[in-house]
Amino acid sequence: MTTTHVFDTEALRRGIEERDADTLLALYAEDAELRLVDRVSPPSNPRVLRGAAAIGAFLQDVCGREMAHAVERIAVQADTGAYLESCRYPDGTRVLCSAVLDLADGRILRQVAVQAWDE
Repeated sequence: MTTTHVFDTEALRRGIEERDADTLLALYAEDAELRLVDRVSPPSNPRVLRGAAAIGAFLQDVCGREMAHAVERIAVQADTGAYLESCRYPDGTRVLCSAVLDLADGRILRQVAVQAWDE
């Protein structure tokens, strides 16, 4: 008998919108990789975080910032997922993040996130 682990989209939504780094980190595999592309890290030189410790530190930083997060869409099918997140800083600056996930055993194994910021 094979057990299939389903990715917890509600935990992802709750973790993002409540800025809960621990809830988010629990969704990643221990050896996960997160690749970030944004205004500081272009596609030719993305920021790459490997492992739970590095990803956890990043999540603590983001969740510790004073801003609002909203998940606009989440889609998961088998071992692939994607979501769209919008963020707003108190000064009105907005950020939009689109993320694609590779999933294994109900956890994020690899993630690519592309962020666009107001200038």
